[in-house]
Amino acid sequence: MKKLFSIVIALLLISIFSAAYAAGEKEEAIGSYKIGAVFAITGPASWLGEPERNTAEMVAKMINDKGGINGIPVELVIEDSVGDETKAVNAVKKLINSDNVLAIIGTSRSGTTMAVIPIVEKAQTPLISCAAAETIIEPVKKWVFKTPQSDRFAVLRIYETMQEMGIKKIAIMSGTTGFGSAGREQLRNLASDYGLTIVADETYGPQDTDMTSQLTKIRGTDAQALVNWSIVPAQVIVAKNMRQLGMDIPLFLSHGFGNIKFVEAAGKAAEGIIFPAGRLLVADVVPRSNPQYKVLTEYKKMYEAEFNEPVSTFGGHAWDAMWILDEALKKSGPDKAKLRDEIENVKNFVGTGGVFNFSPADHNGLTPDAFEMLTVKDGKFAIFQR
Repeated sequence: MKKLFSIVIALLLISIFSAAYAAGEKEEAIGSYKIGAVFAITGPASWLGEPERNTAEMVAKMINDKGGINGIPVELVIEDSVGDETKAVNAVKKLINSDNVLAIIGTSRSGTTMAVIPIVEKAQTPLISCAAAETIIEPVKKWVFKTPQSDRFAVLRIYETMQEMGIKKIAIMSGTTGFGSAGREQLRNLASDYGLTIVADETYGPQDTDMTSQLTKIRGTDAQALVNWSIVPAQVIVAKNMRQLGMDIPLFLSHGFGNIKFVEAAGKAAEGIIFPAGRLLVADVVPRSNPQYKVLTEYKKMYEAEFNEPVSTFGGHAWDAMWILDEALKKSGPDKAKLRDEIENVKNFVGTGGVFNFSPADHNGLTPDAFEMLTVKDGKFAIFQR
């Protein structure tokens, strides 16, 4: 009897310790929600990556200060791509294979995002890009989403504005980066739909420091406006070179101009530039009735107080991505497949970039109305008045 009693006690202890060990394993497995991030924090695209990094860290702290997601803290693992495709690929591989992240935010540039898509698709890890090219999500990739408004929508808004201004003949310039090439394709494909004729089509490399040659050719045409498409500092150079050449036709830029630092770098040459952007840059004049008003003013106030610099649309892309993940993780838990499904089903999410409605057919979830046409007036962003 004593022997039987000893066996029973031993079995009970084994059961208790096994249960405790299993619970400990489970607790360790979900000790935190690991989210990876790949931003161009340094290098030529740092004007994109720095505010994205700052914002992602700020949101992670906000989430954790509120008790995490369903009581589980967020752990943010950030890598610097330097805007380079190879470094971005290596960073994403590290986040997936070594850090075991549940999802990744980034990258900052369209070219680097396109480079990492095959990796996240194969690893079945959700990616929410902070880059704008529509090719990122068209055709739809199962595991890939993005928060910036698409370049096609930006072109639509630019061409609508040109049409209203009575412009018929245009010149286009573009950088040879992934973003620049994708934008050039959209500009070329959509021009005829708005009765526009492209009379000059010039390109430049991301390291080029003078666009006088291309602009001189354009000056010799009958172009009534110029559209320049890039995110690199070259867009500032184009504006300065135009002023030096005495060109007074309107200059339109892409939504890649959405950082006041570009205006400061261009100086007087920035005056009058016209471009599409999210309403974040003019949050102070957004009507209170607009559904975005609260989030725009909240983010702007928090970011500028925390980092002592003006808010940019690029940081806003990271804000949207982080809070979309927060909403999805509340429902999915630490399951990548379920998390992907929940992101795809996010509806009526009010972000800095617009009101998002994702679906199996739309992994951006925005419409052209997410853009406002802006201009530079007295060194500041303002709503463009025709």
